[in-house]
Amino acid sequence: MQNPITDISLLDLSKTYTYADYLTWRFEEMVELFKGKVQLMSPAPLRLHQKIAHNLSGEFYTHFKGKTCDIYEAPFDVRLYKKDKDDNSILTVVQPDICIVCDKSKLDDKGCLGSPDLIVEILSKTSKKRDIHDKYDLYEENGVIEYWIVDPYVKTVDIFVLEDDNYVAFANYYEKTDIVKSSLFSELSINWTDIFTE
Repeated sequence: MQNPITDISLLDLSKTYTYADYLTWRFEEMVELFKGKVQLMSPAPLRLHQKIAHNLSGEFYTHFKGKTCDIYEAPFDVRLYKKDKDDNSILTVVQPDICIVCDKSKLDDKGCLGSPDLIVEILSKTSKKRDIHDKYDLYEENGVIEYWIVDPYVKTVDIFVLEDDNYVAFANYYEKTDIVKSSLFSELSINWTDIFTE
C-alpha cells in the first residue's frame, strides 16, 4: 500500500498514474485520470450548472424510479478499462455530471467499473473543450451507448448514440417547445423548459 499523497504539488503531472495511485490521493483538488494523465477539474460548478444538473437528475429519478437502472451524480468515480480490471491497470477515472447505469454488476462501493449506459456532461467555460472533444472520444472509445452534452449558455441538449462503435448525432434540442427524448430509453422524455428552468 502506497503512502497517501496530501498535496497535489507532490504529483509529477508528466507521469502516467493508475487508479491504485488515485486511491492514495488525499488532497482537496478534484482530479480525473485520462489514460493515466492527471486532469485538474474545474472549481465548484457555477450555480446554473448545478441547477441544470439538479433538474435533469430529478427528471431521471422520476422516470427510472422502480426500474432497474440507477442514476449517479458527480462526484462519482467511473473507471474505464481496456482489458484488465485491476486497480493497478486502470488508467482512466472520470466523474461525469450524471450517469445512468443499468448493469448492476458494474457497480461497487468505489463507483462504476466499466461504461455507464448514458452519460450527461454539462458544459462550463473551463471544461467545454474536454467535454466536447476529449470526453466525447473517450466515451465513444469505451462504449458509452448514449452521450448528452448540455450547454447551459445557449441552452441546448445534443445527444449522440453509439452505432458501429462510432457516435452519430441523434438529436439537437434548443427550443422551449422541444421535448428531449432518449434513443436508448424510448419512454424517457423531458420538456426542454424543465431542464433549463431557473
